[in-house]
Amino acid sequence: MDDLLVERRDEHAVVTLHRPEKRNALSVALRDAVSDAFDELTTDESLKCIVVTGAGNVFSAGFDLSEFTRAAEDPEFNRELWASSDRYHDVVLRCPLPTIAAINGPALAGGFDLAILCDLRIAATTARFAHPERTFGDVVYTPLYDLLGGAVARSLAIGGRELDAAEALAVGLVERVVEPDELAAATDELARRVAMAPRDVLLRTKAKALRRAGFGAETPTLEL
Repeated sequence: MDDLLVERRDEHAVVTLHRPEKRNALSVALRDAVSDAFDELTTDESLKCIVVTGAGNVFSAGFDLSEFTRAAEDPEFNRELWASSDRYHDVVLRCPLPTIAAINGPALAGGFDLAILCDLRIAATTARFAHPERTFGDVVYTPLYDLLGGAVARSLAIGGRELDAAEALAVGLVERVVEPDELAAATDELARRVAMAPRDVLLRTKAKALRRAGFGAETPTLEL
């Protein structure tokens, strides 16, 4: 079974995390697949945006923690793990095309990060957001701050606050909340709205957004 599914739909592509039996945990292999897919899709001049979603009823439970156990015992794999992480965060964050997260369920830890690395977010009513990894490791903070501001970002990253879909809508984390069976159609509608603009205009606007947020140079995962 492929860990990542990629489907082109007219002027946008849908990238689906496909490890439902692992709650779409972001293993090294899956992160590399996402990075490779983004690199390829951004060269397709027929595309105007990229949608990211998860298979099953979870968007993503975060990084695959079993790999951290292996990394603690294997220095070579530890280097591979962090190189994969650094590339993945950089590729998704600085994707030149607009990106949409279609959040079909819980987005936790690295799954929460993936959602906030995207430009736009639409969520099912079953979505929830939290950084449980704050109790044992670093949280990716800067994109969270850029999106929500310091008060909410610190509440999530330091205070352990969790958001359900309605709260996420209230703080501006997502722009719309729909029933789970309406998410695909609502996301397609949003992607079509984005694609009403010319591709070159979208590229320039995304570049402006990245510059304004200070995301101009590659930053290692643990410094984000």
